[in-house]
Amino acid sequence: MSTSPRKVKSFPKDDKSKPCHLTAFMGHKAGMTHILREVDRVGSRSHKKEVVEAVTIIETPPMIAVGVVGYIETPRGLRSFKTVFAQHISDECKRRFYKNWYRCKKKAHTRTGQKWADEDGKKSIEADFAKMSKYCVAIRVLCHTQPKLFKLKEKKADIMEIQINGGEMADKVAFAQSLLEKPIHVKISSLKTR
Repeated sequence: MSTSPRKVKSFPKDDKSKPCHLTAFMGHKAGMTHILREVDRVGSRSHKKEVVEAVTIIETPPMIAVGVVGYIETPRGLRSFKTVFAQHISDECKRRFYKNWYRCKKKAHTRTGQKWADEDGKKSIEADFAKMSKYCVAIRVLCHTQPKLFKLKEKKADIMEIQINGGEMADKVAFAQSLLEKPIHVKISSLKTR
């Protein structure tokens, strides 16, 4: 993940009949190995025969959701409408906002945390979520990795926007709100096998 840009080229098309779900997940390449499998391809020379193939092992520890971004449709494409950050943001995530961590004042997102504490701030956050569910056409969650769980020397978390598909817009906003500050595990059952 750290060598390629932290961005999805295109998200899958939204299907409102399905329940709300995330459309991507972040992980790091842990290594490679090989597998022995039986080929099921009619017309191929290797049909019903065993072949050895290379496979990549991807390590996917839980991600943490730290924000919600709502997008509106414009003549020039999608534009971010509202962004709401979580109350508590970890230092691993804050490291990404600075070039030099030990020299900085570490003041990033201190006001967003204070916004959740007082009543006026909570009202404005609820108003933002209400506006998102009314006007937005796409809802994305800002997620970051947890580098301490990887066997790497990196301390800076990778941050990425992940779109929520399925359900109505109000359901998506509620789903995104429920994910804030919680670890998100990859679900093996949701992964499609070829």
